[in-house]
Amino acid sequence: MTGLTGWDSRLVAFINRCVGLCRDRNMNFRSDGLPEGVRRLLRLANAVPENKDARLTATEPGFLARLAEHAIKGWQDAKGLVSFLGENVLAFLNLLRGRAQFRWADAFLVMEQCGPQALGIVALINCLVGLILAFVGAIELQRFGASIYVSDLVGIATVREMACIMTGIILCGRTGAAFAAQLGTMKVNEEISALQTFGISPLEFLVLPRMVALILIMPFLCVFADLISISGGFLVSVSMLDMSPTVYFGRIVHAIQLKSFLLGIGKGTFFGFLVAFAGCLRGMQSGSSAAAVGEATTSAVVTGITAIVASDGVFAVLTNALHI
Repeated sequence: MTGLTGWDSRLVAFINRCVGLCRDRNMNFRSDGLPEGVRRLLRLANAVPENKDARLTATEPGFLARLAEHAIKGWQDAKGLVSFLGENVLAFLNLLRGRAQFRWADAFLVMEQCGPQALGIVALINCLVGLILAFVGAIELQRFGASIYVSDLVGIATVREMACIMTGIILCGRTGAAFAAQLGTMKVNEEISALQTFGISPLEFLVLPRMVALILIMPFLCVFADLISISGGFLVSVSMLDMSPTVYFGRIVHAIQLKSFLLGIGKGTFFGFLVAFAGCLRGMQSGSSAAAVGEATTSAVVTGITAIVASDGVFAVLTNALHI
């Protein structure tokens, strides 16, 4: 210890461990060369022996305790979801009355990011879906000599189901995650707290433009996805089945009914609402760290896709019951 000019609690903890090791091995520990302050703290630490029952030991919670914890967390999540939905409804009513702190410039910017900038990935995925539908249909229907109905299969499946659900899933992974990351980062940087300090509602100023933009742009994306998917089926029908373009598009027009087309557009619009709602909800619920932002983004994607698939099943049951 010669020349030692300063020390902190780490030295005392290290020396105390050395004392314990010497005691366990029946060795003498000489503390003559230690500074007086260190020796005084060691004497204080060893003055009273440790109570064997005083240290808290971690116990594994039982099944009922874990079940109760999950039930409480689920109830809190459900309350937060319903509360956020109600706040959005009130904000939308304020928008209709012209009292919301809402800027259409922000909504148009989000529409550009969700619409024109997403056309590439929407076209690629829906074209592949149309190719797959036509290819599978051609293989199966050729066995019965009914290959002409491939166009009917592609048209009905695309307009009613595949175009809207695939577009919704694409936007969930692309736009919903972006919404959660943007709002979560704003929360980390305390931008949302700053808006509240100035009397600006974060829900009306940040969340509402994103939801309105995605709801308004989804019908156009669904129409675009319908056209691209039908074009993908056209490529397979012409190349594999030697079907003429006139026959293919004639069967498409004959198979697609107006109610099926409007059903797909309506479902796509609702899926857009689910994507925006899930992304903004998780973003506003994000914690104040980088890890929390990542968790919020992941949760937004999972929540959005689950909601889309579940609601599509509900739509299928309702349309079957109503004979739509």
